Amino acid sequence: MRIMKKKIWIINCLLATFLLNSCDKYLDIVPDNVATLDYAFKDRIRAEQYLFTCYSYMPRHGLPQSPSMFDDYTWSNSGVEWLPQLGFQLLRDGNRVTSPILNYWNGENGATNLWQAIRDCNIFLNKIDEVRDLDEYEKKRWAAEVNFLKAYYHFFLMQMYGPIPVVDENLPIDANPSDVAVYREPIDKVVDYIVQTIDKTIDDLPLKIDLEVSELGRITKPIALSMKAKVLLTAASPLFNGNKDYSTFVDNKGTQLFNQTAEEGKWQKAAQACKAAIDICHEAGIKLYEFNNQSLNISETTRKVLTAGRVVTDKWNQERIWGIGHYGNSRILEEYTLPALHGDHASFVRSVTVPTLKAVEEFYTKNGVPIEEDVNYDYEGRYELVTTGIDHDLLLQQNVQTINLHLNREYRFYGSLAVDAGLWFGLGRLNEKQQWPVNCRFGQQSGRVGIERYSISSYYIKKLANIESVFNVKTYIEKRWDFPILRLADLYLMYAEALNESLQTPNQEVYKYVNAIRERAGIPSVEEAWATHSKFPDKYLSKVGMRDIIRRERNIELMFEGHRLWDARRWKIAVQEFGEPVQGWNIEEKEPADFYMVRTINNLRYNLKDVFWPIKQSELSINRNLIQNIGW
Repeated sequence: MRIMKKKIWIINCLLATFLLNSCDKYLDIVPDNVATLDYAFKDRIRAEQYLFTCYSYMPRHGLPQSPSMFDDYTWSNSGVEWLPQLGFQLLRDGNRVTSPILNYWNGENGATNLWQAIRDCNIFLNKIDEVRDLDEYEKKRWAAEVNFLKAYYHFFLMQMYGPIPVVDENLPIDANPSDVAVYREPIDKVVDYIVQTIDKTIDDLPLKIDLEVSELGRITKPIALSMKAKVLLTAASPLFNGNKDYSTFVDNKGTQLFNQTAEEGKWQKAAQACKAAIDICHEAGIKLYEFNNQSLNISETTRKVLTAGRVVTDKWNQERIWGIGHYGNSRILEEYTLPALHGDHASFVRSVTVPTLKAVEEFYTKNGVPIEEDVNYDYEGRYELVTTGIDHDLLLQQNVQTINLHLNREYRFYGSLAVDAGLWFGLGRLNEKQQWPVNCRFGQQSGRVGIERYSISSYYIKKLANIESVFNVKTYIEKRWDFPILRLADLYLMYAEALNESLQTPNQEVYKYVNAIRERAGIPSVEEAWATHSKFPDKYLSKVGMRDIIRRERNIELMFEGHRLWDARRWKIAVQEFGEPVQGWNIEEKEPADFYMVRTINNLRYNLKDVFWPIKQSELSINRNLIQNIGW
């Protein structure tokens, strides 16, 4: 998303008004400085600045401290003072009620204040009709954008906190205290409000952005319908649909905030919404990405490998539904994830956000099935040493020692990860025969040499580095890109999941949308892969089996893109998955036999209470109608 980089004068002008004590206390009080607000909507220029203010609260998708950028597939050994790894602190040490980490309720500890964002959206919607030099089309479009943002901010809060208040209108400054002491609404009511708010935006949003230089990232019909689909998919998922873990979650009026009976019809609604979103995306020209740079003389192998990463880092590409490109996110991601591939690189790279061994084992074999299921894959011998050969040319270095785990894997494995004895295309080397070697054992260029700037697991994230960025002597010249919030592969997999859950057994439509992604990845169809290569050849024929396949496909296709945290939580597997030990290799050793010994990096404790964020304790003291999430 393109956000104005210059400071918006209106923030300073209205700050004292917006941050009244009453606003902090209750969520929905409108400021009473009407003269100031009237000036803010005096003309088109000032109104547009206020529009960008409404966008400016967007969660920092893609930044290392974003709540979506930590999960069991990545880990961090440190950070930097100006950009701490807050998410990993949550997994390692847990949250706290006195001063919650990534507190989007109050806008503290690495987060924006989404209730203030919603207030500003309501102010905009109340005043936009007063702008004198704004034509009717733009008024409707801008109002639709802000209504969508208001719905999205409610959804983001719902994902984090569960049941939340619904703030559709700001109350006047002289509102009765009983009116402003808001209650958390039941999940189903929150979802209905979000969906209804999105629905009323559709007619006034453009199909696609025409002024790409100035408007990429602003809300369109495909964005709105795709987010509606995601909201309904989330609402149909076990965390929010019949969750008996929260049977005692009742407010002081006796209102049950989590429904206690799972409704299968919610999956049908989600599937219908996903299909409608897919159709509008296709109409807008959005399609699955294929890397096809004709100026590079590369093989089909390299093209498939690069597609896995370029689908993310090729700026505003054809698969992107919604992206966010502000705050220098991509440079920070590259700084945090790149290895040192040469002695001159160490001054830039930090190598602090890295894949876990669990992530490495999640990818399929070259046959398109899990490594633990492939009848032709030596799963028990996956950690045994092996010398690479010509059969892995362009994927791994030749005639060097590594382990079986790194051989015979799908293209997305080599495009998403950098492994010991691996290769790295880009960063100044665009000849597939002269790629950077990646050597991760102790004392080697990409291994541990000092007290910082190394991978704590020995693996690196390749997917989040733009091949067009360049190391030039001791300077890093980055080619910035937008971070994907929604892309078409995500939507295809949402549709497959919702449709599968709505049926007794999967049909061809379910397979079709999963297979479209697998074909792009260069692996066999679901039917062929499981029937031919899996220990469980009938797995894809059942609803439960196909559920497992779709979830695995999401984990692989969207890995390192900020989806795993939300998916694991909504599937109600986060307590189990995030509680497993974080593992990697013995990075203190240089000899292969000693290096390739599984080492536990951290033992995590993730409990039921950690699934939802705590509301800051002081908020509960101010508004006694709010109740705290379970366990806090």
